[in-house]
Amino acid sequence: MSLLPSADPLVDTAAASTVPSALANAHFRHPLRIYWEDTDAGGIVFYGNYLRFMERARTEWLSSLGFEQEGMRHSGEGMFVVADTQMRFIRPARLDDRLTVTVTVIQVGRSSVTFAQDVWRGDTLLTQGQVRIGWVQTQPGQADLKPGRIPERILSVLPAPIPTSGA
Repeated sequence: MSLLPSADPLVDTAAASTVPSALANAHFRHPLRIYWEDTDAGGIVFYGNYLRFMERARTEWLSSLGFEQEGMRHSGEGMFVVADTQMRFIRPARLDDRLTVTVTVIQVGRSSVTFAQDVWRGDTLLTQGQVRIGWVQTQPGQADLKPGRIPERILSVLPAPIPTSGA
């Protein structure tokens, strides 16, 4: 056993050869570690935190595609807002677990994108989620949000949807 850290301490390289297809085929994988602040009195991850983890993964994915959400909002171009979520909790995550949150585009419309988002510990599926985000128009200094079409510059770089059986 080597005492040297791996290149990425959040990636379980031992399980890499047996990764389930849903994990391997995801459009984006975001690693995270569970801290005390993520757990409840029972010592497991508080259920609401899974939505935070999924939000972080989608934000990092969008950033990897060249889209900064605050920049789009601040410019008045528009922004994505969560329109619908579905969650299925299968197994708990606990303190110090190293997890992977996936982002997989499953449907693209003119004004919304639907994702399958799963949370994994190694090759064990802990939580399944489905999140639909909608595009809204914004104006600097105004609170009004109006539904709109996703700009072509964003649609043109989204990966082809991978249909799933749902969450």
